[in-house]
Amino acid sequence: MFKDLIIVALKGAGMGAANVIPGVSGGTIAFITGIYERLLNALKSFGPDAAKQLLRRDFTGFAKTVDLQFLIALGVGVVASIISLAKLLEHLFEKHPTLVWAFFFGLIVASVPAVARMVKSWRIPQIVALLIGASIAISFVFITPASENDSFLYLMLCGVAAMCSMIIPGVSGSFVLLLMGNYPLVLRAINERDLMKLLPVGIGAVAGLIALSHLLSWLFKRYHDTATALVTGFVAGSLPTIWPWKVPGETEIITVGDETKEKILSYDYTIPDLAISQTWLALGLAIVGAALVIGVDRLGRTR
Repeated sequence: MFKDLIIVALKGAGMGAANVIPGVSGGTIAFITGIYERLLNALKSFGPDAAKQLLRRDFTGFAKTVDLQFLIALGVGVVASIISLAKLLEHLFEKHPTLVWAFFFGLIVASVPAVARMVKSWRIPQIVALLIGASIAISFVFITPASENDSFLYLMLCGVAAMCSMIIPGVSGSFVLLLMGNYPLVLRAINERDLMKLLPVGIGAVAGLIALSHLLSWLFKRYHDTATALVTGFVAGSLPTIWPWKVPGETEIITVGDETKEKILSYDYTIPDLAISQTWLALGLAIVGAALVIGVDRLGRTR
């Protein structure tokens, strides 16, 4: 049992790491590591029955109903990973953005067939769902990011949007925060342990997580293949967002408090230059990321 909880915590750490990266989805990590539907079912268990058990002080029954051990182990992994990696990733994105994007690009490329394999039968509804999912994900590339906003209600809305997109494989919660203009703000709040900003984000995240888990769980039970095909489209459509060889296009200068910084509004996509050594290092990291997903997928199918 303890070994299983450690494995769940490690999967949570993978989700947490993915959630910090704009363009990478924690839901994708949950999906390819085989815990996605268990996570949805656990979250949607927070309902009237669980509330009654708490009121009756039936803590054992409550823990069993909501799969509490699983959620605690997963949550510990997610939180520990986000806190420990936020500062590191902030530094790596500043100093070596191409290499970081390349690693996650390889990871997502390899996850597309891993997710698609879960569709038992590919028919017209599943193909249509695949195309819809890909189209929605690709459209994020063309959305102009909003300006930073630290109001309580807007931070709650950011939490709802980020958590909803986190739990949908292929849709990145961090990227949604980037589009809403608050990714740097939330990252700073995590690094500085700014509870005044993290509290409303957390409230919105919990509310969004519980609400969406009911809908997604119902979809996977009633329309498993179509829902999985839609997810496959989301994952595949997120690839342009995390293309490693891109340079800032349109930018603007914004002022946040006493700090002035450059905000990227769009990117210009380029072909990798094989004449420079960094390109080969980036390609190597992409292969490492792909190999990691393939290994996890094979291990999951073997077990």
